[in-house]
Amino acid sequence: MNHHQLESTLEHLEHVLARISGTEPIPLSYWRKRVDDVTAAARIPAQVNRARRLDEALSALELRSGN
Repeated sequence: MNHHQLESTLEHLEHVLARISGTEPIPLSYWRKRVDDVTAAARIPAQVNRARRLDEALSALELRSGN
């Protein structure tokens, strides 16, 4: 994933994860895979921090939904 793709994906995930509740038709496991992929690709400290925050937000959703 190049820098621009990673930035775009981070922005998309930040937007989506701020708005989902865990009861949507797309399962949290889909979002977990996306966040894990971004986390693995992040190299720049700012991107690593953003990916970490996404992971924390998704972990909280998973915990609330029992996943």
